[in-house]
Amino acid sequence: MQVLTEKEESSASGLRAQRAVLWSAPVLALVLLVLFVAFPGFFPPMSPDMSAAEVGAFYRDNTPLIRFSMVGFNLFGILIVPFFVLIMTQMQRMRSESHIYAFSYLTAVVAGATLFALSNIFFAVAAFRPDRGDELIQVLNDLAWIIFIAPIGMLVAQFALLAMAVYADDHRAPVFPRWVGHYAVLTALAMAPSAGAAVFRDGPLAWDGLVSFWLRNGAFALFVVVMFFVLRTALARQAEQEGVTP
Repeated sequence: MQVLTEKEESSASGLRAQRAVLWSAPVLALVLLVLFVAFPGFFPPMSPDMSAAEVGAFYRDNTPLIRFSMVGFNLFGILIVPFFVLIMTQMQRMRSESHIYAFSYLTAVVAGATLFALSNIFFAVAAFRPDRGDELIQVLNDLAWIIFIAPIGMLVAQFALLAMAVYADDHRAPVFPRWVGHYAVLTALAMAPSAGAAVFRDGPLAWDGLVSFWLRNGAFALFVVVMFFVLRTALARQAEQEGVTP
């Protein structure tokens, strides 16, 4: 009968927890996709040039779907954080010099999740009393959209910190392949221009524009998909190195 040492037991337990987080991600992604599609203001995204009367009419005509999607985002949106904590956990396995990147990465993740939750709250408040004045609904809608799209600094920092950790890792036995660092930098560059959503009301940098809405959100979603497979490989390699059976 195989007897595991205390260290092996701890390693096996840690890997089981990481695998649980990893394989919960596709289920969560499906739930978030349903909520994203359910919100009528995303397909197509609402224009910043809509008048107060048009914004007020939108919230009155779509109150049930807006409430459904925002309650759902508030319940499930925060559950994406463990996926990024899993990335942080793997960053901690990198060379000791990289640990500062891992903890800074977690700070950026928490800041991003907080802002996402705030945008949901403003969308929900706008739909809470759809019979209030159109101009007030428009203000709440503006707050929701700008907070959702424009504060991109923490996401850029998140990708930059991951890239720096990858570049600082031991290249002879890296946790993540070096191309992950390049990909993180490219993702940051693709998302950074959406900061312009706080200034522009039309064109690609407006919150409904090609760059600020579609490229920003598409790049983020694609990054999560790519990192799912990168993490799956990293966990398999970790199990092999630590002698833990699947």
